Amino acid sequence: MSKVIKIKKGLNISMLGTAEKIIKKADHADFYAVKPTDFQGIRPKLVVKVGDKVKAGTPLFYDKFQPEVQFTSPVSGEVTEINRGERRAILEVVVRADATIEYEEFNVGDPKNLSKEKIVEVLQKSGLWPTLRQRPYSTIANPKDSPKAIFISAFDSAPLAPDMDYIVKDCVTCFQKGIDVLSKLTEGIIHLNINADYPAAETYTNAKGVQINKFTGPHPAGNVGIQINKIDPINKGDIVWYTYPQEIVSIGRLFEKGIYDATKIVALTGSEVKSPKYYKLINGASIKNLVSGNINDGELRYISGNVLTGSKISKDGFVGYYDSQITVIPEGNYYEFFGWAKPGFKKHSASRAVFSWLIPGRKYKLDTNFHGGNRAYVMTGEYEKVFPMDIFPVQLIKAILVEDIDKMEQLGIYEVDEEDFALCEYVCTSKTEVQSIIRTGLDLMRKEMN
Repeated sequence: MSKVIKIKKGLNISMLGTAEKIIKKADHADFYAVKPTDFQGIRPKLVVKVGDKVKAGTPLFYDKFQPEVQFTSPVSGEVTEINRGERRAILEVVVRADATIEYEEFNVGDPKNLSKEKIVEVLQKSGLWPTLRQRPYSTIANPKDSPKAIFISAFDSAPLAPDMDYIVKDCVTCFQKGIDVLSKLTEGIIHLNINADYPAAETYTNAKGVQINKFTGPHPAGNVGIQINKIDPINKGDIVWYTYPQEIVSIGRLFEKGIYDATKIVALTGSEVKSPKYYKLINGASIKNLVSGNINDGELRYISGNVLTGSKISKDGFVGYYDSQITVIPEGNYYEFFGWAKPGFKKHSASRAVFSWLIPGRKYKLDTNFHGGNRAYVMTGEYEKVFPMDIFPVQLIKAILVEDIDKMEQLGIYEVDEEDFALCEYVCTSKTEVQSIIRTGLDLMRKEMN
């Protein structure tokens, strides 16, 4: 019988705009994009140019550090744009989609009868290898490594997060085939971590070749980093791989059909969405069709992902490679006179600074306003209330700021990722961008260790 692991520290942020459990097939988007910025630690090298014709599964670029890891087009069509940023860094490779998708075909078979080398080769050529990431550093997994375990977080506890049980409830066969693939990539345990607060989908409970672990508690209980920390902590020299349910389903479809089918389900959420629901689309799609006529008026923030860790995109931007959620909330471009002194009931506060804590079931319309300016970085004890790892968060952040490699190791840098500190950033009295500091520390450690 699976044991239940209770997460005691954390914070649930209750927001307006939860997606209704209706799955609608999204209109076919005109444009799709693959964004190198979605992948930590890669240096993209283009293999296409504007005007080239591609199929779904055709390589668009590869990683200069791991040339065998390819990033492929989710649709067939014509490459129309290669958008660049500072120092000509590649931001997006945009493809205008054909009305009917054509696919590259890959030589696959029953994963139970294939070698690890063959499975790795198929995943790399198809563009699905990036679905496997590793801790430490949260970079794409190195196929030459042998992880001590693979972790799958089968639920998401972030604000307005999609219900993963609902999303994969009809994907039993492909999910199991994806698990069969993963079993060839490690000699360790495949940990399938589910939410103990409600009955899990049969897709999870009927899965073979996994160890099911149950978690309960506030966010970040659904973060894979928290789950790893509670089940099998990472020490120096350890490597753990991780992935998520929809990515496993994509892997299963590849070995079922022999094509890269990038179909996924995305929840359109947020207080500014008139009819929040789930949409079936192809990964990398422009959100233009999703939000057209379905969004309130005003100055809005479009986010690929959740409000704590997602990426800002434009209203015709593209779904992130790893994201199963699009969130739309108001921008916070305003000032409040004595805002800190007002007792309002409509504001959310983690520290009971306003009286809204007296209404525990209330859902909030939150925006991007900081509600204060940058201040000196002070120790308040707020981080420790929402950070459930056995790590000193403030001390680790300070070690990163002074680039003390030894201290960073001693304080647990190998176990963490930006998303694990998202709540620390949310409750931070000093308005410090904690997540970017953590990423700087991880990049520094990876550079030093390599």
